[in-house]
Amino acid sequence: MHDSRPIIMTVARAETFKYDQVSRYINELIEKGDLKPGDKAPSLRKLSKQLGVSIATITQSYVSLEDKGVLTAKPQSGFYVNTLVNQINDIDKSTTTPGQARRVRFGELFEEVFRNANNPRITPFGTSNPSMEFMPVKSLTRATRSIISRYPQRSMDYLFPPGDRKLREQIAKLYTQTHTRVSANDIVITSGATEALSICLRTVAKRGDIIAVESPTYFAVLRMIEQMGMLAVEIETDPVIGLNLDALEEAFDTMDIKAVMASPNTSNPLGCQMPEDNKRELVNLMAERDIPLIEDDVYGSVYFGDKAPRPAKSYDLNNQVLSCSSFSKTLAPGHRIGWVVAGRYRKKFLQYKQAWSSATSSINQLALAEFLSSGQYERHLVRLRVAMRDQVEKGRYMIARNFPPGTRISNPHGGNVLWVEMPDGCDCIDIFNKALENNIGITPGILFSATRRFRNHLRINCGFPWTEANVNALKTLGQIVGNCRGA
Repeated sequence: MHDSRPIIMTVARAETFKYDQVSRYINELIEKGDLKPGDKAPSLRKLSKQLGVSIATITQSYVSLEDKGVLTAKPQSGFYVNTLVNQINDIDKSTTTPGQARRVRFGELFEEVFRNANNPRITPFGTSNPSMEFMPVKSLTRATRSIISRYPQRSMDYLFPPGDRKLREQIAKLYTQTHTRVSANDIVITSGATEALSICLRTVAKRGDIIAVESPTYFAVLRMIEQMGMLAVEIETDPVIGLNLDALEEAFDTMDIKAVMASPNTSNPLGCQMPEDNKRELVNLMAERDIPLIEDDVYGSVYFGDKAPRPAKSYDLNNQVLSCSSFSKTLAPGHRIGWVVAGRYRKKFLQYKQAWSSATSSINQLALAEFLSSGQYERHLVRLRVAMRDQVEKGRYMIARNFPPGTRISNPHGGNVLWVEMPDGCDCIDIFNKALENNIGITPGILFSATRRFRNHLRINCGFPWTEANVNALKTLGQIVGNCRGA
């Protein structure tokens, strides 16, 4: 029996976004078990009266939920909960103990994944960026033209570190939304988050040092560690709440770890998000050991909940968190504009930045500062979060429908990728090669582990529109996995 009490809409948005609130209400009823597979969804009139929104809005929401596979429409009868809904198996918690620190070696597999990402004939399930169709390309182009017209000489000249003052002021304003004290003087502009992370590594560690990472972790992090001659030790990571702090403390007790690289907000590939208490505990644990935390917060703004998660940096009282982010996942990946709040390591970070790359693109810095100051970025982020959550939800249902029994799928708190565990016996490299034969790009699971774990895992990007071609490609991928040994 459904709760008949009126629901107070907590987020005041324009009418165009009210359907999203309705969708979330229905999903919550399903998650709580108030609506079960096969149950009829509340009638349009009843829900309209209960939530205080129009019947047209309820209809729009139900059609959206049908498109994602949550509801099924029956002629002359109404909408029903899809029988598949509770058949999606979430990723199991991985139980590992800290092993030996290892060198990272993956040969040319990294390069092959990136080569495929630039091939227009390859379905882009192997990337991790949202499609440019979800980005405000025209508005950003106008901002760029305006900057070049008004400041032609400055646009073409060097903008040496720490970078454009106006851009740093705008980034500092973004931090106020997460109750994080950051000033423009704390920020150093970089050429994307990748440069920020790599310079952070160089700043706090040297060749032969041990770096603790999540397991699984973003493969570019492992590549950085490999290229710098450092060692990686993998720490158990829960698919819901992130880094296991007991396992991290055990690793601290048994080896000389020089730094931790982690994504407390929306990790890649799991999409997990550490609870705020855990973030605070993580930062305190690092402070007790006087070990720096390199925070990759590149997906921090692409969250699916109502409230923005706070970066670990917001709990940093000792200035030993180096927090990195960029606009690559939210605005303009090709602009290569990132930043770091480096705390006590700022001076040394600046020295490495100046030595390695001297300066970051002036035109792009000025254009992004212009765009952010216009107020358009926050409105864009609201739309992007809704779009990515819809994309990911639909991707989960399609994978559950088209992949073989025994498949497990992550349930992200943000971002645009899914972590898929295939049935035992499936080899991600075999699947990777067979998918390429069908012009489908994926990322093999072994890339996300220095110890080559996750051999029966894939990362799949849901950031591109679910066109007929992309839907068919996912169905084909499901058939390939279904035909693998052990499925």
